[in-house]
Amino acid sequence: MPEPLKVLIIGGSGFVSGTLARTARDAGHSVWTVTRGEKPLTEGVTSLIADRKDPAAFAAAIESAGVEWDLAVDCIGYQAADAMQDVEVLSPRVGHLVFISTDFVFDPLKRAFPQPFDNPYFLSGEGYGPGKRACEEVLLASDADMRWTVLRPCHIYGPSSQLGCLPEHGRDAKLIERMRAGEPLRLIGGGHFLQQPIFVRDLANLALSAHGCDLADRAIYCSVGPDIIESVRYYEIIAEILGVELRVEEVSVAQTRIEHPEWQSFLCHRIYDLTPLRLAGLKVPNMPIAEGLREHVESLL
Repeated sequence: MPEPLKVLIIGGSGFVSGTLARTARDAGHSVWTVTRGEKPLTEGVTSLIADRKDPAAFAAAIESAGVEWDLAVDCIGYQAADAMQDVEVLSPRVGHLVFISTDFVFDPLKRAFPQPFDNPYFLSGEGYGPGKRACEEVLLASDADMRWTVLRPCHIYGPSSQLGCLPEHGRDAKLIERMRAGEPLRLIGGGHFLQQPIFVRDLANLALSAHGCDLADRAIYCSVGPDIIESVRYYEIIAEILGVELRVEEVSVAQTRIEHPEWQSFLCHRIYDLTPLRLAGLKVPNMPIAEGLREHVESLL
């Protein structure tokens, strides 16, 4: 049985961060979360209240805890300033930082199949993917005395989130209602883009496994589930669970690129090799997509 850890989560009340807090707590670790205190907090964890966008308040909350943490996981870092905050505030008090990034850092038009973590073509400019890449660059340039690991998940699914992995039905709160009513789902390219959704508890366990893993120090990993599926298959599985027929209306990829440039990272195959995680000795995601989606759907029903 591994030694219990002292785990700090930047976040703690959201989909990924809340799951991570519960997973770490249930594994016997001591858990602290940093939130604004605006949502219900995870039972059994120590809550630190601060808005990370208020640098002085964030630093004061961390210092006032008087704790040296074994592991910190930043679930809500979106801009370079957030990663710089991790380096400056956490490095004196944290042994190992895990930063949750995204596979949207990659330029969708210059992908390889499977996409290696060190593909050098990244999105630039404004937005979610470029912002996460800016965070990664802060860590890569840092000489702080703190281990760090970056995880780049594909679509994350599981209880406490909405269903849907592709525009126009991504995180669609009415997805089950639409499917039961026989409404056609408008899927770009008919949903034939390949991807590897990762179950949220798999991502949490992967993050926790980075502690004590020497090979994961200053390493970046594409972090995805075990099943490569067409995006439409994701919706087919949901339909099978609900016992309804899936109806799909194909939306033009070319037209979507023109009308919704902000969706460009969805308009590509997103497939990866899990071998680097396995070779490093990390906890490799293993939830079958059909089993994970059943749990996800049942949690919403």
